[in-house]
Amino acid sequence: MRVLITTFGTRGDIQPFIALGKGLKAAGYETAICTSEGFKSFVEEHEVPYLFMDNELLRLSQAALGENHGEGSTLSVIRKMVPAMRHSMDDEWKAALAFQPDLIIYHPKCLGSYHVAEKLQIPAMMALPLPFYTPTRAFPVPFFSGLHLGGAVNYLSYKFMALSSAMYGGTVNDFRAKTLGLAPISRFADLLVRSDGSPVPVLYAYSAHILPIPDDFPAHVYVTGYWFLDHSNGWQPKAELVQFLQAGPPPVYIGFGSMGHRKGEQRTRIILDAVEKSGMRGLLASGWGGLKASDLPDKVYMLESVPHDWLFPQVAAVVHHGGAGTTAAGLRAGKPSIICPFIADQPFWGRLIDQRGVGPKPIPQSQLTGGRLADAITAAVNDEAMQHRAAELGQTIRAEDGIAHALEVIGAAIGKPERQGAAEN
Repeated sequence: MRVLITTFGTRGDIQPFIALGKGLKAAGYETAICTSEGFKSFVEEHEVPYLFMDNELLRLSQAALGENHGEGSTLSVIRKMVPAMRHSMDDEWKAALAFQPDLIIYHPKCLGSYHVAEKLQIPAMMALPLPFYTPTRAFPVPFFSGLHLGGAVNYLSYKFMALSSAMYGGTVNDFRAKTLGLAPISRFADLLVRSDGSPVPVLYAYSAHILPIPDDFPAHVYVTGYWFLDHSNGWQPKAELVQFLQAGPPPVYIGFGSMGHRKGEQRTRIILDAVEKSGMRGLLASGWGGLKASDLPDKVYMLESVPHDWLFPQVAAVVHHGGAGTTAAGLRAGKPSIICPFIADQPFWGRLIDQRGVGPKPIPQSQLTGGRLADAITAAVNDEAMQHRAAELGQTIRAEDGIAHALEVIGAAIGKPERQGAAEN
């Protein structure tokens, strides 16, 4: 049995799918991941076969999220994205032709995979770590987080996703006609229903312990639990980082993941001010987040990229942007999270952290000051009840096995591989 995984986006969009790929491989499935070439080494580091996707769309996305990198205005970058999306669809098709899968599991940002599965007449599953595509009365589409709309309007808010997909209808139909030889579809076609009328199964890779499963989710929608990727066997931390961690009490981790470099120096000054006012030691993650500091105090250490599964159990609290992956890692470690959201689903996770009592109220980036962040850090570190709730939730989440749950769903869809194949892998 052969499973092709297609995914696109930031590291947080890639990492859970590598975890799933490793789980599939260990279970005896032949598995490969098609994603942007910029993540090729990341995929192969975890011994999952990689299939090519051009890096242009990733590069443009990075330019839109962060510094412009000479691409011109933001509007200019967005205009370049449409042809880049079209090329990525072609790469999804080439990967499928090369791999000949029995099933495609795709992130919805991979716009071609639904149509590739139709062309190959094989099953497909959508997967993502966010309840973004299944209408429910329980809460509005996460982009509208915080609005009290009522059950009926909550349900209707998911029509927003259909409208956003319609923007790419012409590009999708060009791909269907010129590359796949398929008939065009309506811009407003329901891409959660296959051409034979059956529903597309959806795998939501988050925990029902942080967001309970709504009663009105249909049977083909599965909340599996998180897909965690532990650091590779060959990874080792820098000696300087180990020495810093051992030199004093647990520090607070502060990092904003893939969010923009703009105002990086200003943000760094706010963070350093907050660390000083809180009296804590700090770990600053630079990454795409653009945190910069030429002269750091002794109680602050700057790092570029460290596996969260190794680092977070050693910190006192986690300050971050509220991406789904970092939120999951903080929860798993049993540490309070202080979420400072920028856009999209980040406020959604921030509110859930607050509602579960495992972190202070989120601080939007537009309201971020040294004083507000210092107060939040102090609360997260010193509130014993919050610390206890975070530790308990972490223990519960660590006891889940989201990969195993996903494998059960996949096995029911295409069958399980022979045990001999599992032994060989």
